[in-house]
Amino acid sequence: MKKILFFIIAIIILMFAYSEYKEYQRFHPENANLKVSETIDVNYYNQEVVYNYYDALEAANNYMQMQWSANGIDVRSPEDDDEETVLAVAEYGKKIAKLNYFKAVLEQSKTLKSKGLSNNDIKFFESEGVSIAEYNKTKAEEDFKKEILSMLPQKPLYSGEKSVFVYEMQKLLVKKGFDISVDGVYKNITSEALKSFEEKQNLFPDGKIDVITLKALLN
Repeated sequence: MKKILFFIIAIIILMFAYSEYKEYQRFHPENANLKVSETIDVNYYNQEVVYNYYDALEAANNYMQMQWSANGIDVRSPEDDDEETVLAVAEYGKKIAKLNYFKAVLEQSKTLKSKGLSNNDIKFFESEGVSIAEYNKTKAEEDFKKEILSMLPQKPLYSGEKSVFVYEMQKLLVKKGFDISVDGVYKNITSEALKSFEEKQNLFPDGKIDVITLKALLN
């Protein structure tokens, strides 16, 4: 009889110990704490946001552990609905919301970088609040302007000169409403169209392309 009694007591002790072990494992930092997401951009252009993400993560984990160890409240899956528990869960929710905000910013940055954007691109994208399509269009236009400006001849164009730059300049004049051929050959009709454009822009009307006239054409 005593053996049976000892056996039952041993079973109860083991069950209690196992229950305590499971509870310990459940709230052990290694198992319970939120982990750093692998989908965030740790090289985000604004490192303060990265710091704020880690800080918010640490704050949420510390609060969760503190509520459990000090008050016995599981803010993740509360078992009670008393006032203290409700307030603790609400506070934990605020910390998670803050964490998720920074996480979303950093995840978006990583996604954009996977599409080929740089930190400077992302900074512009966020400040302007445009769509990817609009951003790509704007970037392509800016790249085109830079390329055309870099092609500006150092010497005045001569009659009959043929080049890619003349071709692109003629295209710009056509966009401005001038009826000229787009053949890449610098002729008198191109010079006259350029002169007319300069007059309309209140620029010196000499019919010769320079950086000021070119920038006006590109706008």
